[in-house]
Amino acid sequence: MQVLWQCSSVNPLEERQFRRKMKDSVAEEHLYLDFSHQYRDTIFPLHTSVSLFLLSYCDCKLFKIFLVPSGEDPDDQLVTKNFLVDLEVHLISRHQLPVVVQSCCLPAVVVKDGKFCRAGLSVVLRHIIQKTYEADPSKKDVLELLGFKKTCLKACAEVSQWTRLCEISIPLAVEEFLAASPEHCQAVPPDILQLETKLGEPVRVHNDDKIRRQKLQQQKAVAKAAVPLLGKAAASEEGKPVEMHELPSLELSIAFSKLLDKEVSDAVNREAPHIRRTKTSDLPLLDHVFAEGLYFTLADIVLLPCIHQFLVSSKNQGKNLVNLPLISSWYRRVQEVPGVKKAAGKCNMELLQLPDLTSAPKEQLQEFSSVPDELEEENEDSHFIGGPRPTMTKLMENGVEAKFSPHPCPSWTLDWTSLPSAVNPGEGKMSRDRALRKQQQLNNLVAAVTKLAKPGDVIVDFCSGGGHVGIVLAHMMPSCQVVLIENKELSLVRAKDRSDELGLNNIWFIQANLDYFNGTFNIGVALHACGVATDMVIEHCIKARAAFVISPCCYGFIQNTVKFKYPQSHQFKEILSYKEHMILCRFADQTAVQLPPERRLIGKQCMGLVDLDRAWAAEEHNYSVQVISMEPESCSPKNNMLVGIPILKGGCTLSWKHEGCYSRHACRRMENGYGMQS
Repeated sequence: MQVLWQCSSVNPLEERQFRRKMKDSVAEEHLYLDFSHQYRDTIFPLHTSVSLFLLSYCDCKLFKIFLVPSGEDPDDQLVTKNFLVDLEVHLISRHQLPVVVQSCCLPAVVVKDGKFCRAGLSVVLRHIIQKTYEADPSKKDVLELLGFKKTCLKACAEVSQWTRLCEISIPLAVEEFLAASPEHCQAVPPDILQLETKLGEPVRVHNDDKIRRQKLQQQKAVAKAAVPLLGKAAASEEGKPVEMHELPSLELSIAFSKLLDKEVSDAVNREAPHIRRTKTSDLPLLDHVFAEGLYFTLADIVLLPCIHQFLVSSKNQGKNLVNLPLISSWYRRVQEVPGVKKAAGKCNMELLQLPDLTSAPKEQLQEFSSVPDELEEENEDSHFIGGPRPTMTKLMENGVEAKFSPHPCPSWTLDWTSLPSAVNPGEGKMSRDRALRKQQQLNNLVAAVTKLAKPGDVIVDFCSGGGHVGIVLAHMMPSCQVVLIENKELSLVRAKDRSDELGLNNIWFIQANLDYFNGTFNIGVALHACGVATDMVIEHCIKARAAFVISPCCYGFIQNTVKFKYPQSHQFKEILSYKEHMILCRFADQTAVQLPPERRLIGKQCMGLVDLDRAWAAEEHNYSVQVISMEPESCSPKNNMLVGIPILKGGCTLSWKHEGCYSRHACRRMENGYGMQS
């Protein structure tokens, strides 16, 4: 399950049917890549070099490729004709980009009709792999780049430290390293050392126990063979050591047997009885062969152009790589993967031949752990025992209590019977009861958005899933532009199918993580954005000075990240520690209908307090925010709704326009506010 956006899983059969459908309806796709400059054998930014390297490795010519120079006029920058041997590349200025692409960070892929865009390095690379395999199913080695269960770099960089390291941190660290003058250049960037540390960590794979037993058997066999040789050496009159040839490690045998489509020898596969009886805790750990473990994946493709540039620059500066023996071994090993040297040649990458390096002492790399120190301490502190009452009492003693603003229009509802079937969330496999609850949830969000929107507004449905909110808004408000942003491809394609059935022309679809959307908009909306995703949506809205209507979800998944620290508001920080705030978050998830009423009530109060902290944090950025309960509350166990409106010059906010709803000025709090002042 991917925590960040939705709590749903993808049915494998549905995904296969979706892939067949995509193959049958192939449309020309355009790939847009940033181009800042070319240095030696590499195009910058490194995201562009990585994308071109993958295209060369896959031998993929399914995309029309455009380089987008950082300057306004492509003619102002000279692009050499021989930087790519095998790919045709076109230049395009930034203002010529499709409008939907102009709202995204590159790289981006857009279908020719200009409505469906995929943005961000990981999303684009995964799409290239999938398209390559769909066009030629014999390229199973390309599909295997996505790893076990096809999840390599699928988790968002906002929540996955590994994706963030590969997709963002290392490319940026290498670019900064190359840009720095030699005298000001640090020896090794911390993010590179972090990768070195990751490569030294034990590997976990799906058949972990079996492979570890095979490794134990191999170790015992090597040790047994070494004993007589050592005896001969001791008895030798000249005392010369007897040379012993080690077998290739089991990990290497397994990794390259898969790459070469060969079986591991029977001698390795058969386990002796005493090996089978060995306790799991006594089995040897597995070592890294490639970036994610035993198998060559997309992560290696992403890292190779980056690490290559770092190593070339370090060599030219005469820097010692003694602290990076694992990265050096990985770099040499990747070159032996079939197709890598050929792809590097097409991209004019002259791969280095590095010598063997001895491992650096672990204490030299200890400070560069995979988790930042402050996050590690806080996450350890989050393993707590106890209930929420002491924390709630502490807040109450300081005048902070969960209260909710009155619903602006509790009886407002869409006339679902008069709407086209493709608008109705009940279309599909949703049960009747669940469809009714989804309609009730949509009534609440659509009611709030329609009170805020005006003709010409851009409304962004973040974490859109199958488009339940965005499609209703696009249908109800044809004079507004609606943008659906979701990182699950299958969900977004379903939404586009529904939109096409309705003939909607005021809707775009963007498959991307939130951080890759940088467009301007007026209103942000999200239904059940999971965990930290709610705070990311609020952050995007604040940056754009846009109103927001958000229903949070999965409070239990909230934790400190690189971008967010909890609690967020000044008032809560003065009262609660991180651990105490996490207690509220964990118990805010205790609202399921099958729980006892008293427990659900405590869960609702914890939800209100967590969202009150969010509301006050947004108010510190000149917003007016209310926490409202959806009507009826039975529509969802997660029935809170945050409505935020930016304060205009003069101290007042945008107003709720329709009769029966209220307007609110930021210069005063409502008598029935969302929380007591502390």
